[in-house]
Amino acid sequence: MTELKQGTWIVVADSEKALFLRNLTDHENPNLDVFDEEEQDNPSDRAQSANRPGRMSDGGPGQRSALDDTDWHELAKDRFAADLAEKLYDEAHKGHFDKLVIVASPQVLGVLREEMHKEVADKVIAEVPKTLTNHPVREIEKLVKKELDAT
Repeated sequence: MTELKQGTWIVVADSEKALFLRNLTDHENPNLDVFDEEEQDNPSDRAQSANRPGRMSDGGPGQRSALDDTDWHELAKDRFAADLAEKLYDEAHKGHFDKLVIVASPQVLGVLREEMHKEVADKVIAEVPKTLTNHPVREIEKLVKKELDAT
């Protein structure tokens, strides 16, 4: 069983928002305090795209194919997770936390794993593949404790 010791950081993230919480008590009765929050303004892809998708010649007479336009909305989501990994590295390097629990949507968790520095990865005691960013802190406490009790 993985335990939420006092001082453990819990990062709850999705692709546009991250909550940074610290456990003020122990595992039996966790009391998570939100001490930082990051949010990305990420309009829909349609709002970010400049033009309609381009077309290119297929080589045959009169044949043209549409090109996929860059999905700026998805790129911004991936960039947010990469930026989060960098912030965690900065905080770990400064010695601000010893233990870390990451609660994130599976997609964000995947990007974080790829981007995370070894110094941060060594401090991760648990990963919870859930999207809890819009849940109240009391519910996050219960859900994270339940997930950790199951491991």
